[in-house]
Amino acid sequence: MLLENTFVHHVHFWLKDKADKAKLIEGLNLLKPIGHIRQIHIGVPAETFRDVVDRSYDVSLLLLFDGPAEQEAYQVDPTHVIFAENYAKPLCSKVVVADSVNV
Repeated sequence: MLLENTFVHHVHFWLKDKADKAKLIEGLNLLKPIGHIRQIHIGVPAETFRDVVDRSYDVSLLLLFDGPAEQEAYQVDPTHVIFAENYAKPLCSKVVVADSVNV
C-alpha cells in the first residue's frame, strides 16, 4: 500500500544508560492518545545484520501525520512536551529525527 498525503516523523533515541529502556518506552507510550497522530510505531532494533543497517540506537519512534500542520501541532502538544522534558531529555544522550513527505 502506497502511503499518500503523509508526513513521516522518525525519531531514534540513544540512551545514556541502557537500563532506562523500559522507562523511555513507558514515556513513548504516553504519546499514543495525541489526536494529531495518524499512526504510531514504537520499536527497538530488529535482528537484521547488513552493512547498511544502523542498529546503534536503543529505541525508535515512527509517527505518521496527515501533513506538516499536524506534525507542528504535535510538537507543541502538552503531552509531547511532557515526554520531551521528563523522558527524552533526561534519559537520552542523543536523539536523531528524520522527517519526510511524499514526492
